[in-house]
Amino acid sequence: MTLETSTSSAAARLTAPHIVTELPGPRAQALIARDDAVVSPSLTRAYALVAETGDGYVVTDVDGNRFLDFAAGIAVCSTGHRHPKVVEAIKAQADKLIHIAATDFYEPRYLELTEHLARIAPFEEKARVFLTNSGTEAVEGAIKLARHHTHRPGLIAFEGAFHGRTMGALSLTNSKIKQRAGFGPLLPMVYHAPYPRIRSWKEGTGGDGSAELDVLRNSILGRLIGPADVAAIVIEPIQGEGGYFPAPASFLRGLRELCDAHGILLVADEVQSGMGRTGRWWAIQHAGVEPDIITTAKGIASGMPLGAFIARDSVMTWPAGAHGSTFAGNPICAAAGKATMDLIEGGLMENAARMGARLRSGIEKVAAEHGHVRDVRGEGLMLGIEFGSHAAANAVELECFERGLLVLECGEATIRLCPPLIVDEEAVDTAVRLFAEAIAAAARPLEGMEETGG
Repeated sequence: MTLETSTSSAAARLTAPHIVTELPGPRAQALIARDDAVVSPSLTRAYALVAETGDGYVVTDVDGNRFLDFAAGIAVCSTGHRHPKVVEAIKAQADKLIHIAATDFYEPRYLELTEHLARIAPFEEKARVFLTNSGTEAVEGAIKLARHHTHRPGLIAFEGAFHGRTMGALSLTNSKIKQRAGFGPLLPMVYHAPYPRIRSWKEGTGGDGSAELDVLRNSILGRLIGPADVAAIVIEPIQGEGGYFPAPASFLRGLRELCDAHGILLVADEVQSGMGRTGRWWAIQHAGVEPDIITTAKGIASGMPLGAFIARDSVMTWPAGAHGSTFAGNPICAAAGKATMDLIEGGLMENAARMGARLRSGIEKVAAEHGHVRDVRGEGLMLGIEFGSHAAANAVELECFERGLLVLECGEATIRLCPPLIVDEEAVDTAVRLFAEAIAAAARPLEGMEETGG
């Protein structure tokens, strides 16, 4: 099968960035000033990118500067920007029907998408699907379902986790204190267990997750909450905002055994790690572990607002009216989601595995030459490069932007690379080159800062 990666436009292919103004350019500066006057100050802009258009894996700003996009709207634009098949699906559906509440009526696109999601669910049992507008809504739904099915109130998440910003999902979130500060009280009977933060590329530290399992068994379940009070254990198989840490397969298997022993549901949050990004539909599949509920969003619809939680048929037992949504599964979003999933299944998932291996190999070679890099980790096109300090990671992020490469930080000192699944050898090799240049440019001032204790 021929891999359909992007649009046919020459602008979708990039051998070098094209920077025509100092960043930010004059139009960008003017728009940023207007933004500052009206937009909520809670938003955290990484740098002064004011996007105008996107094409394939290229973003062009309002001043005509072109960037190689290895952030993909936080792993959202899985098929790249404006993939023709996704655009075609959106336009065709907009000409037919824009909205009909799927909570109250039937709609073909809703059904087609849920059938596809049920088919790829990572468990052998028949699956049932509920569509949402976002990842945090998917997590909220999973919380409600777990409590309803088990008749238990307690929840266990992990240190470093990010599950969303609405109140239930926020109660599970533990990645940065600024995301939780000032919003209490949050949900009661939520506990956070240690997450195995394995660094094996250079340091060989962090163990195998067995110590963290012991804490969960003996300290959390042994002292803080009884197993019979726990509805679900919620985990990201690869932490996203927490620093792109993959959970060891043995740790995930241990969680499955623990849940089975106590009638606890295992919920896999794959909002960032799912939809083929790691070379398989779901990151948890690399460990051979079946969850009871899985959440997804981000890359599911190439930028349209859509998410879902998928559960075993024996778990999604709530009655009519127990949960609903006015907008979720909107016909246009569902059409975009189906087109996106067809493309992922039609070759982009395999491309993510191939290009992910090429990207990691290139980044590891670059990282080995720089003492500031502490670790390289991840799976497929979900790659984290950890530096020795936040200052180092931030400096490299900004140097990448200045050179026309879009990346984002996560965790305390990690840069994440999560490009569209359409990237080819040219894009990967260009990104590696630009990343190397960015590290080199950031190195000298960082050494000065470290010498002075900055």
